[in-house]
Amino acid sequence: MIKVITYGTFDLFHEGHDNLLRRAKELGDYLIVGVTAERFDRERGKLNVHNSLMQRIEDVKNSGFADEIIVEEYEGQKIEDILKHNVNIFAIGSDWVSKFDYLNEYCKVVYLERTKGVSSTQLRNEKQQIIELGIIGTGRIANRFIPESKYVSGVTVKGVYNPNEKSAKDFCDKYELDFYSSDFEEFASQVDAVYIASPHLSHADYIRKCLERKLHVLCEKPMVLSKNQAIELYNFAMEQNLVLIEALKTAYSSGFIHLISLVKSGVIGEIRDVDATFTKTKEGNIREFDPNQAGGSMTELASYVLLPIIKIFGTEYKNVQFFPFIKNEVDVFTRGIVEYKNGTGSFKVGLRVNAEGDLIISGTKGYAYVPAPWWKTEYFELRFKDSNFNKKYFYKFDGDGLRYELNEFVRNITLNLNHSDDYLFKKRESIAIIEIIDKFLNSIKK
Repeated sequence: MIKVITYGTFDLFHEGHDNLLRRAKELGDYLIVGVTAERFDRERGKLNVHNSLMQRIEDVKNSGFADEIIVEEYEGQKIEDILKHNVNIFAIGSDWVSKFDYLNEYCKVVYLERTKGVSSTQLRNEKQQIIELGIIGTGRIANRFIPESKYVSGVTVKGVYNPNEKSAKDFCDKYELDFYSSDFEEFASQVDAVYIASPHLSHADYIRKCLERKLHVLCEKPMVLSKNQAIELYNFAMEQNLVLIEALKTAYSSGFIHLISLVKSGVIGEIRDVDATFTKTKEGNIREFDPNQAGGSMTELASYVLLPIIKIFGTEYKNVQFFPFIKNEVDVFTRGIVEYKNGTGSFKVGLRVNAEGDLIISGTKGYAYVPAPWWKTEYFELRFKDSNFNKKYFYKFDGDGLRYELNEFVRNITLNLNHSDDYLFKKRESIAIIEIIDKFLNSIKK
């Protein structure tokens, strides 16, 4: 018996998939089809999968060509599957020519011609409305956002707004956007949704203006610097049936999501402490050191370190203490402690200090250790008194990670989700983090 194996996402099953499976089946007597798992797709940067794993498996089954269907869950599984199932031929589409030549050591590799004129990407674009996105701001984060947006389907960046017309034009020309504007009304009339990448103090006003014009909003962290403003804007978005999301990339990455899920499942016992650190070494006359632009370690980095604390312990903390080092009216380093009934969250943030940027979650049975940079969660360990029970987990954090927050933004718009319980990063969690930053800013004014 000649066994053939092939792999794919098989999303929005179409003629091309049917032809590929038919050709693969014709190569032998028994066809094994590997369908990619959702987590594996996310780990390898494939964020635009439309159908669920079960639906995709059902579609492959209904084609009638697969004798056996397996799930591909991790990098390197292909070799193991070939050996395990005594496979004779590995077949894959011709758009992967030479990519899998290394498998010739284990079986014959055949590249099958793809069906021209049809693809899952094309069908996704036809199936869902393309969200036309505008960017407010032309600084460092906006420049990183454009390349990241290419990895998310269902959205296209159309134009840019900046009160400084030259900055807007230069940005537009650099990324070949459709338009630029220094007139907010003109800008807002040409887009469906907005990504706000402007300085901190401008966020609240821009969010309000966008929501008033029925535009969905993805806003860089910290979304605002006042708890009351955050509540007001989130409520306003809900009233308008609009999506408002804070762009905190870590919250939407697969590694961090799985870490929090494992920890909250009780695998390391009851959590007693979460200790998170995020520091940088910055110099020069930059916005981060300007008190008039809300500069400082807390406004720049606290959203990250407070995220695991709030995710694990919740939003109902008893007290919070700050131990800042202030220079020229800006905190260049701050240590903080968030007190809860059954545990504590401690954090360190700094713009002019070096520290190990790790995350340690301590429980009654063991602890989770995430090495630097933990906010790009690619690897973590669960450690126990008996090291035989230790486990290591590996993930992929692609690019700058902005694609994860944009993907969540598009998903919520497409599914018409604007309620806090539907968000990976819930509104109440965002508000709690903003409240702590708010309290810190008020404390250093005294």
